[in-house]
Amino acid sequence: MKSRQTGITLIGFLVILAVAGVFAYAAMKLVPAYVEYFGVVKSMNQVASEPGVTNKSQDEIRRDLLYKFSFQYVEDGTVKPQNIKLDQQGNGGTLTVTYDKQIPFAYNVDFLVHFTKTVSLQGGGD
Repeated sequence: MKSRQTGITLIGFLVILAVAGVFAYAAMKLVPAYVEYFGVVKSMNQVASEPGVTNKSQDEIRRDLLYKFSFQYVEDGTVKPQNIKLDQQGNGGTLTVTYDKQIPFAYNVDFLVHFTKTVSLQGGGD
């Protein structure tokens, strides 16, 4: 009786390994950008829930937000002050941060990731 072997060949295994390697390398490059984004979101939520935030000027809110970024490991050049928008309406408002992050991948190939987050300003009163 002849038995036939089944399974993957060495060349097939190397191709699968190469594809998995490219995806793993892409993940290693992109994960830090998303971790930084979650730090931006956490800082925005902290600023939005501070007491009296609706009474602050746009410059004060920007300053508070940029200060909180340092505790969340957000790089200084990632979110610029002009990327922070405040829309105040009556006794409420929204805080929006929009920025792009360019991540080098290989040679002349880069990832461009666009992040946008809007939170409602909740901290009323003093």
